[in-house]
Amino acid sequence: MCRLLAYLGSPVSLEPLLYEPEHSLIVQSYQPREMLSGVVNADGFGVGWYHVQRDTEPFTYKNTLPIWNDINLPSLSRYVESGCILSYVRSATAGQALDLSNCQPFQYQRLLCIHNGRIENFRQTLYVPISQQLNDEIYKWVSGTTDSEHIFALLLSLWQKNPGKTLEQALHITLLKLTEIALTHQTHASANLVISNGNSLVASRFSTKSPAPSLYWTANDPTFPNAVILASEPLFGGNWTPCPENSIISVGEECDIRIEQI
Repeated sequence: MCRLLAYLGSPVSLEPLLYEPEHSLIVQSYQPREMLSGVVNADGFGVGWYHVQRDTEPFTYKNTLPIWNDINLPSLSRYVESGCILSYVRSATAGQALDLSNCQPFQYQRLLCIHNGRIENFRQTLYVPISQQLNDEIYKWVSGTTDSEHIFALLLSLWQKNPGKTLEQALHITLLKLTEIALTHQTHASANLVISNGNSLVASRFSTKSPAPSLYWTANDPTFPNAVILASEPLFGGNWTPCPENSIISVGEECDIRIEQI
């Protein structure tokens, strides 16, 4: 299980999100509190962000090193500033390769996606069934081997098949399809996802078998006014609210929050 966070609001540098909180993503990489499996998140990390002024595709920085061993990230974190940031630290499923193609965030055009969770025995159960659901464009786009990227690819393919749907609706359809496939192949899936287009966040706390991985949100904290933060574990003391299990959480451009049950 990985640990993730997402930020939407007034532009900030990466440093106060990644390094300054007492239970920052850096700390969660070696001392997580609420992981359902695994002990540390030392199998790489990634950060994605959108330009403050230019309407362009997002930027990503990834590494297969533990986040605490990357000597470039502290300087980069003081330089990069954004109003929309997604990041995660990875605890790789046994047998999954530690290479950049398997590092998140995954990017497709203007979308970024991070995932915390897993499909049990993915290669033996849902790897082929999910691949068979993908259209040619998305099938060719997939570059890695993780269940995380394939869940995102499933969403992209289903959304292209239903272009009139909102991103929230596309995520809902994807989680229902994932549940259907998992049931057919007698396995379980958990999918805490955060997807962004740079202007909003759409997230899920979801599992086909309870409990779902942890996910919290906080809004307008004094340290981060005019902002919403989603995180696997609270980064600091304050008013953190657990997201309901099997729900979709939407954060709009004005940092308004909507939560709907799946």
